[in-house]
Formats: sequence, C-alpha cells, structure tokens
Amino acid sequence: MSMRSPLGRIRGLGSAKDGTGHWWAQRVTAIALVPLVVWFVVSVIGIAGAGYLEFIAWLSSPSVAAMMILLIVATFHHAQLGLQVVIEDYVHDEAMKIPAILVMKAVAILLGLIGVLAVLKIAVGGA
Repeated sequence: MSMRSPLGRIRGLGSAKDGTGHWWAQRVTAIALVPLVVWFVVSVIGIAGAGYLEFIAWLSSPSVAAMMILLIVATFHHAQLGLQVVIEDYVHDEAMKIPAILVMKAVAILLGLIGVLAVLKIAVGGA
C-alpha cells in the first residue's frame, strides 16, 4: 500500500517526450510540400501535350530531377507521419499497433525508394 496521493503516483508517467519532434516533422514536411506541389502542378501544366521524348528530356534536367526527388521524399515522409498518428489514435489493440506502424513505414520507404530510383534512372540513363 502506497502512502502517495493519486497525483503523486501519476507524476512522471506523462509524455515520452517524443511527440513534439513528430509534430514538428509533420509541420515542416507540410510547409515544404506547398512550394514543391505548386512547382509540380505548374511544371505538369507547362509540359502538358508533350511527347514521351520531351518528358524524358524534361525529367533528365538535374534541377527538375532534384525537385522531383525532394517532392517524392517529402510526400512519403509526410504521409508516413500522418498515417502513424492515425494508427496510434485508432488502433486500440497494442499487439496490432506496433506491427501496423512497422508495416506502414516499410511500405512508405519502399514506395518512396521506388519513386526516387525511377527518377534517377530517367535522369541518369535517359529512359
């Protein structure tokens, strides 16, 4: 039997002190995505109607390839952060929560890596 008050028993059992880093990462990726998405939309409108070879030439440009890679990385990282919050909030079975987060992160990394490698293949190889 403890002689501590209810408040004394719960002190120190609060936050794991990692929530703010996650919150900031979501905000930073969201802010980074604003100009990247605007650039992407304007670029796609500008290249609309072009053929395959024109598209390959456009994506082969180092600045365009770099911007596309930044867009892919920021998009998948932002999506992974948001989906992690959804899983943490709505999956109540602790035995399912961690595997669900790990699978979601693995899928995000895999899809992001596929996107980056595709851009690099076009940018370096030309097709």
